[in-house]
Amino acid sequence: MKNLSFYVSRTVLLLLFYLVLAPWHSSNVLAGTKIMRFQTMVSGTVTDMDGNPLPGVNIVVEATGTGTISDMDGGFRIAASDGDVLVFSMVGFKSQSVPLSGRDDIRIFMVEDVTALGEVVLNAGYYKVSEKARTGNIATVTSDVLEKQPVANPLAGMQGHMSGVNIVQNTGVPGGGFSVEVRGRNFLNGASDPLFIVDGVPFGSQSLGAARVSNQIVGGDISPLNAINPSDIESIEVLKDADATAIYGSRGANGVVLITTKKGRAGKTRFDAHLSTTLGEVSNYLELLDTPQYLELRREGIANDGFQDLFEGPIFDFFWPDLKTWDQDRYTDWQEELIGGTAYRNNAQLSVSGGNDLTQFLVSGAYQKETTVFPGDFKYERASVHSNLNHRSENGRFMLNLSTSYSQENNQLPSGDFTAQAYTLPPNAPALFDEEGNLNWENNTWDNPLAILEESYVVGSKTLISNAVLSYAIRPNLELKSSFGYTNYRLDTYRTMPSSARNPGFGLTPQNYSSLMTNGSQRESWIIEPQLNWRKEWDGVSMDVLLGTTFQQETSEQSVLRGRGFPNNELIRNMAAAETLEVLSNSDSEYRYNAVFGRVNLNVLNRYLLNLTGRRDGSSRFGPGRQFGNFGAVGLAWIFSEESIFGADSPLSFGKLRASYGTTGSDNIGDYRFLDTYSVTGNNYNGVTVVEPTGIFNPQFGWEENKKLEAALELGFFKDRVMVNASWYRNRSSNQLVGIPLAATTGFSSLTGNFDAIVENTGVEIDLNTVNIRSGKFGWTTTFNLTIPKNKLVAFDGLETSTFANRYVLGEPLTIVNLYQSLGVDPETGLYQFEDYNGDGNISSSEDREWIEDLAPDFYGGLGNTFKWGDLTLDVFFQFKKQKAYNALRYNASPGWQTNSLVQLYDRWQEPGDITDIQRASSGLDLSNNQGALQQESNAAVSDASFVRLRNISLNYKVPGLDNGLDINVYLQGQNLWTLTDYLGPDPEQPSNIRLPPLRQLTLGLQFSF
Repeated sequence: MKNLSFYVSRTVLLLLFYLVLAPWHSSNVLAGTKIMRFQTMVSGTVTDMDGNPLPGVNIVVEATGTGTISDMDGGFRIAASDGDVLVFSMVGFKSQSVPLSGRDDIRIFMVEDVTALGEVVLNAGYYKVSEKARTGNIATVTSDVLEKQPVANPLAGMQGHMSGVNIVQNTGVPGGGFSVEVRGRNFLNGASDPLFIVDGVPFGSQSLGAARVSNQIVGGDISPLNAINPSDIESIEVLKDADATAIYGSRGANGVVLITTKKGRAGKTRFDAHLSTTLGEVSNYLELLDTPQYLELRREGIANDGFQDLFEGPIFDFFWPDLKTWDQDRYTDWQEELIGGTAYRNNAQLSVSGGNDLTQFLVSGAYQKETTVFPGDFKYERASVHSNLNHRSENGRFMLNLSTSYSQENNQLPSGDFTAQAYTLPPNAPALFDEEGNLNWENNTWDNPLAILEESYVVGSKTLISNAVLSYAIRPNLELKSSFGYTNYRLDTYRTMPSSARNPGFGLTPQNYSSLMTNGSQRESWIIEPQLNWRKEWDGVSMDVLLGTTFQQETSEQSVLRGRGFPNNELIRNMAAAETLEVLSNSDSEYRYNAVFGRVNLNVLNRYLLNLTGRRDGSSRFGPGRQFGNFGAVGLAWIFSEESIFGADSPLSFGKLRASYGTTGSDNIGDYRFLDTYSVTGNNYNGVTVVEPTGIFNPQFGWEENKKLEAALELGFFKDRVMVNASWYRNRSSNQLVGIPLAATTGFSSLTGNFDAIVENTGVEIDLNTVNIRSGKFGWTTTFNLTIPKNKLVAFDGLETSTFANRYVLGEPLTIVNLYQSLGVDPETGLYQFEDYNGDGNISSSEDREWIEDLAPDFYGGLGNTFKWGDLTLDVFFQFKKQKAYNALRYNASPGWQTNSLVQLYDRWQEPGDITDIQRASSGLDLSNNQGALQQESNAAVSDASFVRLRNISLNYKVPGLDNGLDINVYLQGQNLWTLTDYLGPDPEQPSNIRLPPLRQLTLGLQFSF
């Protein structure tokens, strides 16, 4: 009995040992089997049905799991045994299983599969998900789309291509910024920038430019994203709803933009070169007054204002040089002179990539040089290097990814934008240069616009983004991973203002005028995110669990200096030579952020999907007891097309219902706002440095909260040749963090706190993708997206008695403007008339600006078509937007002033009984007539700015029949080529006459690989 008991106990222990270590045991057995089997090297090529080589095809030995990837020529080599089966798979093509049966050199033709939705993998940040199985709303733009656009900033390549994402280019000057909104504006404090993640590393998109230095040329907005070369990007995903963004917690309140750079592929070493040159010009000139029209209005205005007697006397000649001393027959098209040049952009890039099935690498370097349309020798230069290394161990348990991008920018621009002068200089203004080639000041009667060329504005920046991801499979279904990220962004700008840039009549000298302003800023951050991922599959059920934590720190510094008075202008760039030195701003801050996050994903029968995400955030921007906030979301999806009622012959090939609800938050208020803070202003009082209070202690304010709800329907017809996605969303943002105004007697302008206000964004998004024709050598596909957004202020306690009463209205969007209601021109007096809302007989800004206009778009979207005929590909993409915007009357509504204007102002009131929209001419010297200024603030200065724009067209030709692995592509691309609009202004997308509009661009490029 004792022996029997011993054997039973030993059997039980062995059984338990086997159950625990079975995965390890079986893998070792397979490994041993692999070693004992006789193998040979099998080679071959993989092509599509037209014989074109297919790089990147996965080839796996079915029995052992070992694999490789086809190279750029479609070739591959893999070790396999005689009886093995090779499995070939690639996104967009049907998988094939090929038995070797003694063959060692094979050729595979892969058939396109337009129904491979499950194989389209999207980057969701902390995890990847297939297009078919996603429960959240993720929009994506791939490298195929970016490479067809001649843009220098990745944000420009996204414009119009994504539903729910509204991007506006702020200036056509190189190095300028963009405005980005994902599903509208959520918060009263105006913060709308989404979170940008580059290869897993948060990247600050906020400009470090100083307004005092950069405002005149780029509005103070210098986009850090200019450092990212669009040619290095593999894909850009935008996470929009709660299910997709809640895992980022407070950082995802305004959406998340994930930028993934390119990686190397297995195969022989490959060299890729890309050369292109771009020509750019202003796409639209305004129709302005010519010299006779301008002079007629000027003289009429002087007479109307009663200054005719003064005009005829010589004592006030300096008031009217355009009428009394300048050439009355001279005409200059100042748009042509000041913004009519041609901008050139030259781009060169070289990359090398390759590797085997265990290690892949990519290294690329690029150089770009761009000029402006302004007169003068200005240039923007960017040199960048990108590298990526992927490695996995032979047993596949350990994986390493290293990604590094470094760029250096140098931007030399005029210190001011010539655009405003191009639209406003009198048409008979003097010549720019005198007979000796010097700046012409015409007896000191005008400010020569080219004097700005005497000033210097230079921006230099250095950007480093680095990330390392290490993972180790503890068990076949249990993975430990950690990412380590680091970013460093350094910005240095300066602006020189020498006395030689001013009218000599002012008597300015380097000693009493010349100045130098500098801005030195830096932002540095690091992040560490350990993660644990567990996967388990049962019969018809799979579960994916993710747990992780985040440790992040960001520091920023900024110093703005001004030096005044220099011995001469040659020493103006030497701050040590300045007679006086002022510290205008000197600040540094530190931000710390910690979080714990998790995700549970459940998939039942490949048709019922549940996704739970949660995050607990901790921020240093809140006081004791308020640092932590909890955020989370639930996403549900039902792939009803998998139900048995839909047979193989059903026209509905894919159908999914999904919904999500959750909360995200925001701490976007700046650092140290809950503390008593003081600032050194750089000014002094009786020789004593002034320190002024800037913040008052308030530890009670906490997290803003954004509750997001979404419902969506996704449909595919005719084997997914037609795909339709329709989404409805409602985001409600509450606990608004804003500055609560205080009485001036407190010594503070505001107190940071939470307002009990609710902002709601609702909308409908529609995405359509169709494969219209796919027959032989000809193919035609279409993409379409449409967004219909709506924003409104739902609640705001005490709004009527607050200082926000003249800015916001309950039930109206945050983007409204309060204006006077214009009643047109009084036929008897010839002056603009306005609605007197309070009936007091006076038009005042506090009581009579009751007319409301919303400047946010009513809807926007894009339409693209791709036509392919053999080796020739044509892409055409249109962007459209329905909106209102300020028109030219915003900047000048009074004819007769000493400034040029639209020719429409020539049709003015001249005598009693005239019916017109433009009031009588005025010289601008009659201080009792402010009707023109009121008109600029009225609803007449807002008009329809809707447009349809040919955003991009690309024609690509792949040279056929080349041997020795050489691939050559020649392309012609156009950007912003044509715009259909009734808008009365330079550009409906960027409606301003003081900033250079986006340019029309034409690019010729060459790509070759070997």
